[in-house]
Amino acid sequence: MNIIEEIQTIKKEKLGLVTVLTGDDPGQFQLAKSAFLKQIAFDASDLAYAYFDMSESDYTQVDLDLVSLPFFSDEKIVLLDYFADLTTDKKRYLTDDELKQFEVYLENPVDTTRLVIFAQGKLDSKRRLVKILKRDARVLEANEMKEADLKNYFQKEVARLGIQMEPGVFEELLVKSNLDFAEMTKNLVFLQSYKAGAVISHQDIQLAIPKTLQDNLFDLTQLILSKKINQAQSLVRDLRLQGEDEIKLLAVLLTQFRTYLQVQLLTHEGRGEQQIVTELSDIQGRKVNPYQVKFALRDSRGLSLGFLKEVVRLLIKTDYQIKTGVYEKDFLFDMTLLKIANLV
Repeated sequence: MNIIEEIQTIKKEKLGLVTVLTGDDPGQFQLAKSAFLKQIAFDASDLAYAYFDMSESDYTQVDLDLVSLPFFSDEKIVLLDYFADLTTDKKRYLTDDELKQFEVYLENPVDTTRLVIFAQGKLDSKRRLVKILKRDARVLEANEMKEADLKNYFQKEVARLGIQMEPGVFEELLVKSNLDFAEMTKNLVFLQSYKAGAVISHQDIQLAIPKTLQDNLFDLTQLILSKKINQAQSLVRDLRLQGEDEIKLLAVLLTQFRTYLQVQLLTHEGRGEQQIVTELSDIQGRKVNPYQVKFALRDSRGLSLGFLKEVVRLLIKTDYQIKTGVYEKDFLFDMTLLKIANLV
């Protein structure tokens, strides 16, 4: 059960004395927070709730609300938002004395108060406060899902929303959403309204879902490999106008071509697609997206190992030259694209 599904089982009337929502996946955390507030029917105008932004609230008032009795109900819900002091974030809003006072409350919480804490980020397990919370509170964590769990969750969402897709479109949408929970959620909602009741095709994904930086750089790569220099330069101008920096563009290009080179090297050694996923995961120390490998194999087909090695060397050299200030970065970036085109 993922965090969204877990939150959907929560009942306002059955909240524990202390509940903590945390996690280092920003998009999923925000969705989980919204779902939680909806689940407990939060209403800022309802005196049964007390909300505090810990980045700007006076702790004296927070403490007073925590220990005071409710006026209009048997219980009241106190929400402490942006509680960065509990995380590894360097921001601190409370003094040591205030944190100690809060610690005293947690050791003996008032039984008519239901405390809810929102602390985006990674909980600082070294802090005594966090140890108390992990021991006594219900902790809900919005951390990045494993790929299999993410896929399983959104397959259920697709069915729940009644969205129909052509074969392979779901996987394409996952890649297009960068396997990001919040991005995938947003894209599914958009597709539901975009073609209500109709089957979503590969073309719909290309036309309807906004292009990511990776998509634009893939297009740029194809233009360069096709020696369509004018169109490539036009795309680069557009990216610059959107605020993209050459160092960032170069880093994405290098990642793309390095992946092309890696999958082709392993293919020449007789590795199959699944073996490539496994070996790249071991090399990079993280689980490599199998769809990334699938598309890299497709897109690098026809590119020689010699060409790919030279492009990777060229991109690394350009990155070094930009960072050491040899020439202006826009000039170096443009010259690199021309050199790649001449290598084709």
